[in-house]
Parts: sequence; C-alpha cells; structure tokens
Amino acid sequence: MIDLISDTVTKPTPQMRRAIAEAEVGDAQRGEDPTVNRLQDAVCELLGKDASLFLPSATMGNQIAYKVHTRHGDEIIMDRLSHPIHFEGGSPAFLSGVMICQMNGDRGVFTAEDVLAAIRPDDPHSPRTRLVSVENTHNLGGGKVWPLGKLLEVCEAAHENGLHVHMDGSRLMNAVVASGISARETTAGADSVTLCFSKGLGAPVGAALAGSKDFIKEARRCQQVFGGAMRQSGIIAAGALDGLQHHVERLIEDHGNARLLAERLAREDGIAVDPAEVETNIVYFRVDGTGMSAADFVARLKDRGVRMGAYKDGRIRAVTHLDVGESDIVKAVDAIHQMLADFDAARV
Repeated sequence: MIDLISDTVTKPTPQMRRAIAEAEVGDAQRGEDPTVNRLQDAVCELLGKDASLFLPSATMGNQIAYKVHTRHGDEIIMDRLSHPIHFEGGSPAFLSGVMICQMNGDRGVFTAEDVLAAIRPDDPHSPRTRLVSVENTHNLGGGKVWPLGKLLEVCEAAHENGLHVHMDGSRLMNAVVASGISARETTAGADSVTLCFSKGLGAPVGAALAGSKDFIKEARRCQQVFGGAMRQSGIIAAGALDGLQHHVERLIEDHGNARLLAERLAREDGIAVDPAEVETNIVYFRVDGTGMSAADFVARLKDRGVRMGAYKDGRIRAVTHLDVGESDIVKAVDAIHQMLADFDAARV
C-alpha cells in the first residue's frame, strides 16, 4: 500500500527505534525524566520561548492553550477551516466553554483588518474577544504557509487590542522549511505555540506546547486536569527528539513529492488540481470530471494499492511523508491513470 492518507501514518525509522529503546527515563510528572527535559529544552531553543511542555498530542496542546488564555464565555478568532473547529471533537466548547468567531480567510490565512473587524465591543451583551488562533501550515487550506508579514500584522493587531495569539503549529516545521524562515522568527509574535512530532517529523506520538514560564505553569495544571501528565514518557520523547534532530531538513523531499504528485495529477482528464497551490506536503484535488464521486474514487484507488482521503466537500487529500518516495508517487499516479482508463472503458 502506498499510503497517502496522512503524514500521521509514518513508522519509526530504525534509528528512531534505537533511540526509543535506549532512552533514559524518569518520572516526567515530577520533572525527573531527562529525555523529556532535553526535548523541552530543545523546543524552547527552537522557538525562542521560555518554557515548554511535552504532551501526548497537538490537540491537547491547542486545547490547553485555549483553556489557559480564556475564560468561559470568551470568544476565539480563527479561520473557519481551522483544525480545532473541524477535527478536535468540539473541545473548545466542551473543555473551555468558549465561542469561535470564524474568519473567511484565503486558504486559512486572514488579515489584521479581519481581526480588528471581529473584535467585540466592550459590552455586557457581547462575549469577550480574548484570543486569536492561527494554524501554520493550514491543513484544510492545502498546507498553506502563513506569509510572515501577514502573520506579524495579525499578532500586532491582536496585542494592541489586549488579545493573546496562539499558533497551532502542528506542521510548523513544514512552514519553516518551505519559507526558509526560522521557527524562532515565525513564532515570534505568538504567545503560545503547539508543535507536533507525529506528522512530518515521523515520531510515533507526542507534541509540545511552548510559551512563557507563567503560561506553562498554568498549562501544567491543565495537563494534569486533562489527563495528559505522564510518567516515564522519555520513551516516546526520545522518538520526538530524534525526529526534531534528523527529520526537519528532509521535509523538503516531501514538498517536492507533493508538487510532483500535483503536476502529474494535473495531466489526467477529469482531475482538477492547481500545482501552484502546493506549498508543502498536502495536495487537494477534485475528480468531478471523471464521473466518480470523491468517495468512489478513493475506494477504487485503495483496491489498487493507493490510499487517499475523501472529504464531504468533494475534495480528495493526499499527504506526502518520509515513508513515501518519488517512485511511490509515480506508481500512485500510474495507478490512477489506469483506474481512470478502466473506468472509462467500462462505461462505453
């Protein structure tokens, strides 16, 4: 199976497995796990933040950030296609009791003017606008990278109006590699940042949340409340640390494979895709012109040894990662080409 359904399907490399097996561990909940501590220090150095916290998932990281930054009844500004709205189980409402003000951004990217227009008046009839949340790269935006200028303008507008900024940086390192702008500079305007290790970096599990020392102090309390405090978690932190050390620069290969996929798909009759929109490792395309629905297309393709994901809006998503090489992309498109030919022949 050539598995392009997500970059979360990666398997640990032999080197990563050795790091996991040999990890020095302690009680992380007491701050005594040396591998967890090394990872947290590395994240602080990478992002230029004062403190960080190793967590089971980026979803937990986002939700702890929302809990710390807001109070019940507050409102968070974010793009309407953001991951916390669509893929985190309604947890902003469930865990923090907050409302979401949804921006109509360009592939997930909105502007400082959008933020200013969305801020509620200081009136007891309105919820309090408390936080701006940005997603970089933006999943449903096709792996879109936030342009640094727009990002800093959004952060400035937020801060000038007493708001905090959280960055959902689950695929932050993809943005860093694609833009050539350091993680420290990219996240400079954010008060808190989530970084995921189990996507493009190839670790089996784990994420980090970073911010000020006071922020992380409160985040640790939420970690305990949410059930995310761990014990000898250096075993999994070792995989995350290995990914951070060895799998960042190679993300450019995933980006190249994604562009190759989009370019090859654009040659197929009935498939609509814009290779120019492929900035990182995510490719969205439509198959309306083939006579198949998205769901039918991915089901038939899976039978031919290639897995992708279909969305309700009719789009199909393919995500490249370290377990997929250039030759796999060529084979995947060849399988699509033959599938379309067989489908057309059966209709004659």
